[in-house]
Amino acid sequence: MLLRQMLTDIVSDAFEKAGYRRDLGTVTVSDRPDLCQFQCNGAMSAAKIYKKSPLAIAAEVVSRLKDDTRFSMLEAVKPGFINLNLSDSLISKIMNDMTGDSRLKLPSMAPLTIVVDYGGPNLAKPLHVGHLRSAIIGDCLKRLARFLGHNVLGDVHLGDWGLQMGLVISEVKRLKPDLIYFDPDFTGEYPAEAPVTVEELNEIYPNASKRAKTDEAFAEEAARATFELQNGRRGYVAFWKHLRNSSVEDLKRNYQVLGVDFDYWYGESDAEPYIPKVINILKERNLLTESEGAMVVDVSLPGDREPMPPMLIVKSNGGDIYGTTDLGTLLQRMTDWHPDELWYVVDNRQALHLKQVFRCASLAGITGENTVCTHIGFGTMNGKDGKPYKTRDGGVMRLSDMIDIVTKNAYERTAQSEIVEDDIQKAGVARMVGVAAMKIGDMINHRTKDYIFDIDRFLASDGKTGPYLQYTAVRIQSVLSKASELGFHPGEILPPASDLERNLMLTLTNVSDGLLRAYYDKAPNVICETLFDIAGIFNKFYAENKILTCPDAPRRDSWLALCSLTGSMIKTLLSILGIEVPDRM
Repeated sequence: MLLRQMLTDIVSDAFEKAGYRRDLGTVTVSDRPDLCQFQCNGAMSAAKIYKKSPLAIAAEVVSRLKDDTRFSMLEAVKPGFINLNLSDSLISKIMNDMTGDSRLKLPSMAPLTIVVDYGGPNLAKPLHVGHLRSAIIGDCLKRLARFLGHNVLGDVHLGDWGLQMGLVISEVKRLKPDLIYFDPDFTGEYPAEAPVTVEELNEIYPNASKRAKTDEAFAEEAARATFELQNGRRGYVAFWKHLRNSSVEDLKRNYQVLGVDFDYWYGESDAEPYIPKVINILKERNLLTESEGAMVVDVSLPGDREPMPPMLIVKSNGGDIYGTTDLGTLLQRMTDWHPDELWYVVDNRQALHLKQVFRCASLAGITGENTVCTHIGFGTMNGKDGKPYKTRDGGVMRLSDMIDIVTKNAYERTAQSEIVEDDIQKAGVARMVGVAAMKIGDMINHRTKDYIFDIDRFLASDGKTGPYLQYTAVRIQSVLSKASELGFHPGEILPPASDLERNLMLTLTNVSDGLLRAYYDKAPNVICETLFDIAGIFNKFYAENKILTCPDAPRRDSWLALCSLTGSMIKTLLSILGIEVPDRM
C-alpha cells in the first residue's frame, strides 16, 4: 500500500471514531515541509458540514491518534489543519521493506490491455525532429504502464498508404521510366532488390512533394498512382513493398539509437482490409449521410460548446481518407487485441481529428461501451527564437542529424574525462549521455507545452539535465564498488541520524505515489521531477556524510544500504524513461 494511502486510512479511522465522515481523512504530502511532513485538511470541510469550529474538529481527531507510536508529531493548528510527522522507526522500517522490492511497494492493479499508438512516421521520409516527442513520450508511457503490471502493446502506425506513396511512385517513374514496375503488361517475377536506396528516397519524396505544388499534371498523376496502388496494381504494389521494407529497416536503426522500440510495425495499409467492414457498419447503423457528393458522419453531441464538423468518410471521388483509415485501424485493434484502453500519442494539432474518430467509432460500436480512447497530445520543440526547430538554412532538421549533433557534443565533453579512457567506451558513453540529454530536455516539460531545444543546457552536468541524473547514479555505483573492495556491505537501514537523511528517506517513500500520478496524468515530467528530487537530496546527503570512513560500522552499513536503495530507484525510474546509465562518466 502507498504510504500516503496508509496514512489516509489511519486518519480516516480517527475521523470516523470521532463521529465524522471517514472520507474527510485524506492525507497529503505537506506543502510546508518546514512545519510537518504530511497534512490533512479534512476538518476545514467538516466544519461546513457539522457546523463546528474546524480547529475543534481537528483537535478531536488528533486526540484519537495521540497514542499512535507511528507518529513522532501530531497537532491541530489554526485554522484547522492536522499536521503529522512519522516516527523515525517507521521511516526506517519502510526503507527496509522497500529494499529489494522491484515494484517499489506499488499496490497491485487490475491488469488492463492497453494499445499505445506512437511514432507515426511516414514511409519514404526521413525522421525529423517533429517525430522525437511522439516516440519518446509514447515509449515512456508504454514502459510505465508495463511496470505497473498492465499488458501493453506498442504500435508505430506507419503512414504507408496515402498520397505520399503516389508521389514517390510518380517521381521514380519520371526519373526511371524503364523500370519494370511501371510496365502494366509485365507478368514475371519482380527483382528481390529495391530499385532505389533509402538515401535516394530521402531526396525523392521532398522533390516530388515540391513538384506537385506547381505541376498540376504531376499532382494528378500522383493521385492516380495512389488510387491504383490502393486498388492492387501489381507493379505498384511490388514497388511499394520494396519501399516499405527499406524504410522500416532505416526507421528501426534510428529508433534503436533513441532506445525506442515497438511491438508492432503496422501501418495504414494493414487497416485497408477493414475499411469495407467499417463502411458496412456505418451503413447498417444509418450513420452515413451524403454531403456535396461525399459521405460523412455527424459526430456532434448535444453538450458540445463549440461546433463539431461532421467526419468525412468517403471523398466525392470515392477515395478513402485518413479518418477512414483510422477507423479501420481501430477495428483491427479491437478485433485482434480487444484492448481496454487505446492511447494515441499524437501532437496537439490532431485533437479535433481524433475526437471525431473516437466519437465515430463509439457511435458505430467499433469500440465497446467501456473502451477508453485517449488522445495524449503534446506541444512542439522550438528553437531559441521560439519557433519550430529548424536547420540553419531554414529546413526541417532530420532526427538523425540532431542525434549526431547531440552525441558529438556529448563526446567532446566525455573525451575530457580521465575516468573513461577507451575511445570505444567514450563513444558509448557519449551516445548514452546524448540520448539522456535529449529525453530529459524534452520530458521534463509537461507534454502539452512547447519547449526550447538548447543543446548546451541539456548537456550540462548540473541542473535539471539527463547527464546530472546519470552522474548521480554513477556516483552511487562508485561508492558501492569501493565499499565492496574494502569488504563493506549494505546492512539494515537504521532510523535517520539527521534531518538530511530523514528527508532523503521521505523522498524515497514518495516514488510510488509519483509513478501513479505520472500514469493517471500520462505525464512523464512527473517521473523527471521525482528523479530530480531524489538526486538533489542524495547529493546533499553524500556531501555531508563521509560514508566509507564512518567509524560507526552499523551506521556506515546503513548508509550503504540507503545508497543502494537510492541508486536502484534512480535506475528504475531512468529505465522507465528509456535512459541507460553508463558504468563510468
